Amino acid sequence: MKKFILAALLCISVNGFAQLIQIGPQVSYNITSPNTDDFSSKSAGNGMGVGGFVRLNLLLFYAQGELGYSESKFNVSQTGIGETEYKLSGTDAALIAGFKIVPLGKLGNVRLFVGYDWKNYSDISANNSLNYIAVEKNNSSFLGGVGVDLWKFTIDYRYLAGVTDLDPSGRSLKTNVSNFSVGFKFL
Repeated sequence: MKKFILAALLCISVNGFAQLIQIGPQVSYNITSPNTDDFSSKSAGNGMGVGGFVRLNLLLFYAQGELGYSESKFNVSQTGIGETEYKLSGTDAALIAGFKIVPLGKLGNVRLFVGYDWKNYSDISANNSLNYIAVEKNNSSFLGGVGVDLWKFTIDYRYLAGVTDLDPSGRSLKTNVSNFSVGFKFL
């Protein structure tokens, strides 16, 4: 009987822990737009990302940490000088705080969130056949977005407003990113 009660308590505590902490993988698609007035034209590019998340649920609030690898692409050009194509990829880490605004019962919920995103570019390609282009390796962004949890899936849209100037030459070049991600909760 004692073993049965111990097994029942263990099952209940594991189930409660699974509702408190959720982990899983996620994939993302992003559209990166350069934010600059120092170039004559600019165009957005797209990229992909993979990673994982850990979420701590506290009633209607939650906190989430993410770690992954992502890629960003975009172009800028200066009249008479040439076009530079940027391909930046590397570690991507985010800290998010959110609020569950519409509960959908056992099906899931709709969420609003804000947070901070840090990227460390380990693979930098700034290609314009004229000269070397220096790029800041660390990029900080503030983010805001909306998401929905359906069963074990998480679907998010977030907007990242870059605060780091990526061009150390004195010109202003920041990134604005629209990011769509899908994740799967193992727990």
